[in-house]
Amino acid sequence: MITIIDYGLGNLGSIKNILKYIGVESEITSDLVSISRATKIILPGVGKFDTAMSNINQSGLKDVLIKKVKEDQVPILGICLGMQLLTKGSEEGSFEGLGWIDAYVKKFQPKHNLKVPHMGWNSVKPTKSNYLLKSLPLNSRFYFVHSYYVKIENSENSLLKTNYGFEFDSGICSKNIFGVQFHPEKSHRFGMIFLKQFASL
Repeated sequence: MITIIDYGLGNLGSIKNILKYIGVESEITSDLVSISRATKIILPGVGKFDTAMSNINQSGLKDVLIKKVKEDQVPILGICLGMQLLTKGSEEGSFEGLGWIDAYVKKFQPKHNLKVPHMGWNSVKPTKSNYLLKSLPLNSRFYFVHSYYVKIENSENSLLKTNYGFEFDSGICSKNIFGVQFHPEKSHRFGMIFLKQFASL
């Protein structure tokens, strides 16, 4: 069972549907008691950093997530904005992030005639060996939609890189904590492979 966190932002239904398609049971919930029983967590997100963190702080979710992720070592996957929330903070707002990854969120600056947001299919390049990546073919492509990107401070936390005028961190990790900037639920077979690996952790 994968618990998909509902804090008011994100493509919750799309994630649940793709998990069902690949045979993985999941639930969408904001109930703190249900989340306290989670064995795997997905933290989705589409929207503004400060709105997301405000919702998480005010709902009591932050304390439950700290208990599950940091103390109980339950695997968590942040998707898009959900990945950015794992960091220390964002140029998009003034709220502190969860701070589990030594990284900050930066705004794309248009260069090389590339448009912002970065939207569409792009390749990812693994920066380390990791169980989540072991079944992915070389040059796997995923679907992106974002105007902000994560810049890690410690290379140990890098999982995937993507080039959009420059290389940025499209996947991050630290022990049981994982984040991806792309949307695996919109990335067809590559996304399904990736989510199957997470589900089998």
